[in-house]
Amino acid sequence: MARRRSTQRHRAPRRLSPPAPACPWPQLQELIASGGTISIGAIHPIPCAAIANDEHNMLAALVRRDKESLVDMLKRLDGAVGKALEHDEFTDEINPPPSSTWP
Repeated sequence: MARRRSTQRHRAPRRLSPPAPACPWPQLQELIASGGTISIGAIHPIPCAAIANDEHNMLAALVRRDKESLVDMLKRLDGAVGKALEHDEFTDEINPPPSSTWP
C-alpha cells in the first residue's frame, strides 16, 4: 500500500523580537530593579533636583546645573549611583556637609 503524503501547513515565518535597546542608565535601572527609587523635580528652594535612594540610604542628591539637559542630569545621577554602589562614595549637592566644629 502506498503511503499517503502528508499535507504540511505552511507556517508563517518566525519573527524574532527586536533586541532591547541598551539602557542609557544601567546603574539607575539596577537600582530600581532592586527596589530603589529616584525622584526628579523641584524641592523648594531648588528648582530641579534628582535624588536616588535604596531602602536604607540616600545614594545621590544632585542639583540641576544651569543649561543642563534632563538627559545630562540623569547621566550624572547614573554615575553618582554607580559610585555609591561600587565604592560607598555618596554624592550630596543639596545638603551642606556637617560642621566639624561644635558651636
